[in-house]
Amino acid sequence: MGRAQFEPTSSQGRPMRTKRFLKILAAVAATALTLLLVSACSDGDAPASSTGKVTLRYWAWAPGSAEEVKEFNRTHPNIEVVHTDAGGGEQSSAKLLAAVRADNAPDLALVENTALPRMIVAGAPLDITAYVSDVQNQYSSGSWAQTTFDGHTYALPQDVGPMALLYRKDIFDKYGIDDPLTWEDYRKAAATIKARNPKLTMASLSTDGWGWYAAVAAQAGDDWWSIDGNKWTVNIAGENSRKMMKFFQGMYEDGLIKADPLLTPTYNQQLNNGTMLSWPSAVWAPGVIYGVAPKTAGKWALAPLPRWDADDPIVSFQGGSSVIVTAKSKHPREAAEFAKWLNAGAEGAEMILNVQNGYPAALSGQKAATSQKPPALMPQQTDYYKVVAEIAKNTRPVTWGPNTDVAASAFTDAMNAAVQNGTSWEDVLTITQKAVVDDLKKQGFETSEG
Repeated sequence: MGRAQFEPTSSQGRPMRTKRFLKILAAVAATALTLLLVSACSDGDAPASSTGKVTLRYWAWAPGSAEEVKEFNRTHPNIEVVHTDAGGGEQSSAKLLAAVRADNAPDLALVENTALPRMIVAGAPLDITAYVSDVQNQYSSGSWAQTTFDGHTYALPQDVGPMALLYRKDIFDKYGIDDPLTWEDYRKAAATIKARNPKLTMASLSTDGWGWYAAVAAQAGDDWWSIDGNKWTVNIAGENSRKMMKFFQGMYEDGLIKADPLLTPTYNQQLNNGTMLSWPSAVWAPGVIYGVAPKTAGKWALAPLPRWDADDPIVSFQGGSSVIVTAKSKHPREAAEFAKWLNAGAEGAEMILNVQNGYPAALSGQKAATSQKPPALMPQQTDYYKVVAEIAKNTRPVTWGPNTDVAASAFTDAMNAAVQNGTSWEDVLTITQKAVVDDLKKQGFETSEG
């Protein structure tokens, strides 16, 4: 069953009889009916949901969404999509879950990938496997895996953030530093530059950057959450994750990186005066830096994120969003048609690139990007999108859990304490794992620890 793997159980293994879980059961039943109807269709297609013109409501915060909807409506006279900007991040997730509970959810919604498991637990998205399996080949396996659980797909990826290194090429060149292939190379480069000019700092890894650490842990081979059947395994304090935290704490203690918040007035000043040299982030980062330090344009370059293993080019994702068809939609086929046009089709994917200024998840959009001019931050890097396309080929998804909000809070509090008190960063993972496991058990999930 599409949502069975997310069903919470009591300590005796029996389903919890909460209102939330009853809603999940209802969603599971609806999914089962859909799949039964699909299996009965001789041509293997998903069942038709309606005839005549239909109206769909779509919640999305991404810039340019209204323009995308307008173009879809122009070319699809039998479907009218009505766009609403419901705000992004936690605000959007909270509004959507409230609308689901009030039986007033839109037909489609843009959700951040970190929030998708929570949405599934709440019964918000429809299992759309039957509607979208025909476009799976339009995505890399890493992108597709971000929205697929136990073989069932709950959303279509819209934009992705393959991780990359944004760095001050002029200063690297000044000190004879090549693109760092490995994280150890990155550390050596930071030490070399620091020895020549103590005022320079390689990067700042903010104490509230729990998602960044989760993604770099995934690059190292640790999934902070994973699911098998109805059991969640939590491995936040895994061996590779602990090695990662020890590595970056070593850089911090040697004065090679900072642990200050990003994009504050102080941080932005460091970007502008050239004392902050890199941002290990994702391919969307140039637009952010250009927004706060436009006068540094032409001095930056983008390279693959440093690796833990010199022979393994795998990186993970930081950021990214996907479109769900809500379980309450009365027109799932038409909703899926819009989602496919926007996210998997060449026209929609190019609009994500050129109108949203995002990096498309679909391969067609990524291919289109290779003919684009580089971002304004690095006009001299004419191979920018070719570099990005190569990075995107070797991605490993982060498996997010149903309580990422708990992880974010616990990690940030523990990380702030560790930095202030000079205690072990590895212990931050132990504290976070305990908070996550305790919360999952409280919600009634079957859990194990990696």
